[in-house]
Amino acid sequence: MLGIVDVGGGTRDIFGAGLLDYFMEIGLRVDYFIGVSAGSANGISYLAGQKGRNYKFYADYVFRKEYMGMGQLLRRGSIINLDYGYGKLSNRGGEYPVDYPAFAKDPTLFEVVATDADTGKPVYFNRNHICQDDYDVLKASSCVPVVCRPYRIGNYRYYDGGISDPIPFKRAFAQGCDRILVILTRPKTLMRTGKSDRGYARFLKYTHPKVARKLADRGYLYNRQLRQLQKEEQAGRALVLGPDDISGLKTLTRDLEKLDALYQEGYAKGKVAEEFLRGAGGNLRG
Repeated sequence: MLGIVDVGGGTRDIFGAGLLDYFMEIGLRVDYFIGVSAGSANGISYLAGQKGRNYKFYADYVFRKEYMGMGQLLRRGSIINLDYGYGKLSNRGGEYPVDYPAFAKDPTLFEVVATDADTGKPVYFNRNHICQDDYDVLKASSCVPVVCRPYRIGNYRYYDGGISDPIPFKRAFAQGCDRILVILTRPKTLMRTGKSDRGYARFLKYTHPKVARKLADRGYLYNRQLRQLQKEEQAGRALVLGPDDISGLKTLTRDLEKLDALYQEGYAKGKVAEEFLRGAGGNLRG
């Protein structure tokens, strides 16, 4: 069983969009896909077969004031308007709707990681939590702490999945994968310092103390997972791909020239990923 893990990373995950567009171009599908934050949005377009859709979001829509900016913070209390990106634009009649029938027809096991805002623990949503014009789990997974208020689904509130399980490769193996492709949005050897995370955690320690502790320790968790993943790569059970250089891009940086370069790099590295997955054998479609 072959899987893809897309860890997200805000606008930097245009790198993953490029790689997945290459897969769509050649018709390559796997058995399992798990997405974190922006990686979850990449995944739903990939499984729906909508080549180029993710690029449009990263290179066009995120520049709109309706999607992101200080105006959104003043009006809604969150810099990112998740309901605009994963609602108004993505629903039927929207500017670029998800091809939900195609997504629903695809047999790939699909999961999305979010963080419970009260417990700080990871929550793994699946296809049963997604339906036509209801992409709330993508919003929950992409709810960046401090930048956004926690996203509510029913009686629960959620933050970005990268807080509690930044590289969910163990989840992929637990779900039955034998080999996985892991898409990072920073160089694969680059460890996190955790300095900015600890700074943001101070804003949450009174309202969401358990999430604050998770956020403060995210650098440690990410680095530990990356070291473990490197061992899996050495054993041939994983391939880890990330950009060679992120050129100073932060999670929400909007620089079209740099973003386009990341997309092109991701697309180019799709060939390496294809060779790994095809060489792994298994139930590879396409």
